[in-house]
Parts: sequence; structure tokens; C-alpha cells
Amino acid sequence: MEAYYNCLHCKNKRVRILTHDGKRYEGVIVDVDNQNVYLRTKGNGKVRTSAFYPGNYYGGYYGYGSEILTLSLFTLLAIALI
Repeated sequence: MEAYYNCLHCKNKRVRILTHDGKRYEGVIVDVDNQNVYLRTKGNGKVRTSAFYPGNYYGGYYGYGSEILTLSLFTLLAIALI
């Protein structure tokens, strides 16, 4: 239940998630249910970057060409806001 409440607290925020098997994921938590957390990952499409439209430090935007990744709450080890 602790992972569920931590994910609820971080909903609609950019996070880095570490799982028990050592994998790391970055994205924005878009939803949480009693078994899964849904993470919108960084888009891989080309985006325009300039001083007025700088993008994030990876050169992309969350939302453009992004995917929703479903992770089981039981596999989560740590969640960090970034």
C-alpha cells in the first residue's frame, strides 16, 4: 500500500522509478490503481527546440510521441521526483 500512496502523491509529476530487478524508468505518472502505476515516457519524435521552446534536457517532450508504460506496484523499489 505504501507504493500506491507514494504514486498517488507523485501523480502528474515527473519521476524516476527504480524496480526490484534494477531497471530504471523516467516519465510522468498519469494514473495509479490498486495494482499498477501508469507512466508516460519521453517521446521519441523530433521536436523543435529554441530559446522559446527549449524542451527538456534530453531534447524531447513528454506527450509528443510518448507511450504509456504499465508497471506493477509490487515491483517498485523507489520513486523519486525529478
